[in-house]
Amino acid sequence: MALTATIYNFDIDLADADRHVYESVALRVARHPSESDEYLVARVIAYLLEYTEGIEFSRGISTPEDPAIAVRDLTGALTTWIDIGTPDADRLHKAAKNARRVAVYTHKDPDQFLRQLAGKRIHNAEALELYAIDRDLVRALAARLERRLAFSVSVHDRELYVSIDADQIAGRVERLQRDV
Repeated sequence: MALTATIYNFDIDLADADRHVYESVALRVARHPSESDEYLVARVIAYLLEYTEGIEFSRGISTPEDPAIAVRDLTGALTTWIDIGTPDADRLHKAAKNARRVAVYTHKDPDQFLRQLAGKRIHNAEALELYAIDRDLVRALAARLERRLAFSVSVHDRELYVSIDADQIAGRVERLQRDV
């Protein structure tokens, strides 16, 4: 018997001073049984950092050829491909051919991720945007994960400040430099 996804509902007040985005965001996120808490948290953080008109989560593991998060224009054309974790060079090569912009948010060891990509051929590699989410931030949010959760996120100079009830959690999202 196949396991089903668990649905998480997040009510988030987003104040991203870096991009001048101030929104109340209600997310309904499906988590597949094979997906870790940390991966789910990284997906939500990436979604918030990229929040714009036309953003959407993929349909999940049933569509592995799709990005984890996509931004589409009004015609439905893919404009931004957003992946989570440590996608391989072949996936990033394909992504760069399918979207004008490609961003990756990793919640894993960024040095290992960069070594994995070193010397690999990736279309338009110099335009890739690679980010490392503070691993302590991801772990702290994963520890607080509930099926229904309300919190606020403030972003300033790529530093995230998360308020859940009376708790404050902070962490940085660093831009990674890949040797091209």
